[in-house]
Amino acid sequence: MAKSNGSKVVVRQKKNKLKYGKWGLIFILPFFIAYFIFQLYPLIMTFYKSFFREYKDPMTYKLIQEFIQFDNYKDLFKADGTFLKYLGNTFSLWLLGFIPQILVSLLFASWFTDLRLKLRGTGAMKVILYLPNMLMASSIAVLFAKLFATSGPINMIMHSNIDFLSSEWGLRGVIALVNFIMWTGNTTILLMAGIMGIDPALYEASSIDGASANQQFTKITLPMLKPIMLYVLVTSMIGGLQMFDIPNLIVRDGGTNQAAYTVVMDISKGISGSGDIGKAGAESVVLFLIAGLIGLVLFKSMESDEAKEKRANKKRLKAAAKKAKGVS
Repeated sequence: MAKSNGSKVVVRQKKNKLKYGKWGLIFILPFFIAYFIFQLYPLIMTFYKSFFREYKDPMTYKLIQEFIQFDNYKDLFKADGTFLKYLGNTFSLWLLGFIPQILVSLLFASWFTDLRLKLRGTGAMKVILYLPNMLMASSIAVLFAKLFATSGPINMIMHSNIDFLSSEWGLRGVIALVNFIMWTGNTTILLMAGIMGIDPALYEASSIDGASANQQFTKITLPMLKPIMLYVLVTSMIGGLQMFDIPNLIVRDGGTNQAAYTVVMDISKGISGSGDIGKAGAESVVLFLIAGLIGLVLFKSMESDEAKEKRANKKRLKAAAKKAKGVS
């Protein structure tokens, strides 16, 4: 706003009363409050509790906390301990479901996005594949427990009397089948999104050069899918390590020789009061560290060629700079 005062012209600027920075902080504040209360604080308390042993005094029935340093962690890795067995069960159940899931998802994703095949009914097929993911895991677990029971429909169709849920690998196979059916559709949709994001000009140029469909898939599709594959691997790994509801509902005690008893099932036993909370905390911390370590390995192994080249160039520049300093 300009105002003339004789020969002088005074310019007054209207102050902007709206402070965007302040309102931005206000809008994101609920997320941080929820994060600190429901995620960060429980995580810190889990680390804290893992250094204690909690038990009830048989005389007074009072809860006693005893600081035992790293004894909970030492007990987990004893030769006669059960934690390593439960950890092996967790990984085997995850891999049995994930390996066929990623292979079938890659196959479906490449088929559905290939315009040369001219497939019909792909929309209906996508809906059918994704539909199990919209159902609750508990309902599917109960359904498959009934299907594969000794007197269930599967045995009736096969005219057999196989007790799938009493066999170690039979039980693991049923749980892996549930995970496969539930998550194949979701993985297929994610991989389809990654394939559709690849520049079609790459496929056109390679076909002009005489590349076959298999060569295009291995030399173009798979390398360009590294980011979305990394996301699928990490999220699947985290979900696999946290596996609880499906094996717990199919066989609550882990089945024969506890073949389907996972780490999270043992953690929930400790939290529910029938076990040691300190041991459950130590198991949670170890599981957290394993997930973080595997995640780092996957990030390194799935790193793009451009990122690897940039890191190599940085190392060369640093080496050259050190050599120049030494010469001077």
